[in-house]
Amino acid sequence: MIRRAKIICTIGPASRDPETFRRLVDAGMDAVRVNFSHSSHEDAAQTIELAREVSRDLGTPLAVLADLQGPKIRVGVLPGPVPISNGEIYVFEALHDADAGTTAGAIPITYPDLASELEAGDRLLFDDGRIAFSVEGMDGNRVTARARTDGTLLSRKGLNLPGKALQVPSLTDKDRADLAFALEQRVDYIALSFVRRAADVSALRELVDDDGVLIIAKIEKEQAVRNLVEILALADGVMVARGDLGVELDFEEVPIVQKRVLRLSQESVSIGITATQMLESMTASTRPTRAEVSDVANALLDGTDVVMLSGETAVGEYPVEAVEAMDRVARRIENESGFLEDPSDIGAPTVRSGVHRTVPGAIAGAATEATHRLGAPFLITLTTSGFTARLLAAQRPRVPILAVTDNSRTYRQLALAWGVVPIHHDEPVGYDGMLARARSYAFEHGLAEPGRHCVVTAGLPFDVPGTTNYMRVETL
Repeated sequence: MIRRAKIICTIGPASRDPETFRRLVDAGMDAVRVNFSHSSHEDAAQTIELAREVSRDLGTPLAVLADLQGPKIRVGVLPGPVPISNGEIYVFEALHDADAGTTAGAIPITYPDLASELEAGDRLLFDDGRIAFSVEGMDGNRVTARARTDGTLLSRKGLNLPGKALQVPSLTDKDRADLAFALEQRVDYIALSFVRRAADVSALRELVDDDGVLIIAKIEKEQAVRNLVEILALADGVMVARGDLGVELDFEEVPIVQKRVLRLSQESVSIGITATQMLESMTASTRPTRAEVSDVANALLDGTDVVMLSGETAVGEYPVEAVEAMDRVARRIENESGFLEDPSDIGAPTVRSGVHRTVPGAIAGAATEATHRLGAPFLITLTTSGFTARLLAAQRPRVPILAVTDNSRTYRQLALAWGVVPIHHDEPVGYDGMLARARSYAFEHGLAEPGRHCVVTAGLPFDVPGTTNYMRVETL
């Protein structure tokens, strides 16, 4: 059985050696995440080259996702751990260079305009909300706040300010340098952190326009949830980044937001990724908890295209076992009777996204319905940009989608498209040749036998992306 949902693995010290990396691919990894919050350019280049090498050797596509750090506000460098006592007053100093130290007794913060954007009563949440303060006053670049929890504050821990619309730019100088490096490396996806509004995505789009890279907007701010529809209109995909999202929102709101994001991403033909703490216990255990298994299963039932592993594969003790567990859960859920019940119905026509009411959307819907009526073993799409394949995936057909493309980057990008089997065509582009490539792949992999019907979709002419306008029934 071909697994429909895809798996992203964050690559780090636990998974960067070639042997472990290959085992991750064998276990089911479809894409690698390079996290620029922790990866140097040297480490990132090594990971990307390894991904391309293994992809060539194994003849399987591997997408590369470059995850920009974004304007994360952090504690600067402290002389040592700072014990925090509930009810006590502490002073924070907002600096341009928070690593250079502060005046005596103050805790350095990496956002120099922090004090000017706060008000009395605002909450300061450190270390994913584990340590909380309430603001009592500001004086110049200094903020006085009262602790609301006990704990120990360490250097470089993140700071969240729930409900605050800070003026910090969506792309920092570090992000721009990392982005330039990632584009030089020809990565397949760029993930933009701390998106708040559609303009943040537009700013990144201007920097990568015509490059062919796809943009993933990370939904981890309350503002992003409010502006979700506008963000989805501009991004190629969204990530439900539940770590920071769970700090920005009341934790009981996160499951509802997750369901809404995944639903809207499918309707808008955007890739939906669910991330953070999916199998967290497997950083130090060979087996997931029952709650984690249920979490992964529910994300799949919510309609996620992709599930992502972070620390489990980056620094965990059992990275391969974590991927194997994720793969097992996905296959079991997808094998459940009724999982794809009425899969082409993703909402009443009056409420569906506009893309489903276009000519390409109509072709995709008709191709899916024809495939089901004919009992065809798969769908075939001939695509240059990958849009046709993603549009078909949004219909959630009961059968695999064989996507034939002559574009090597599209071939890798489609490794993250739900239910899609990317097939690279390295001969001159043409209907007959690309169909023959799909036929030979299907016979070689035991997906069908001669004489069966299959449905083919394409955009003609081939060199015009986004023009899905053709459907035909072929006999294998």
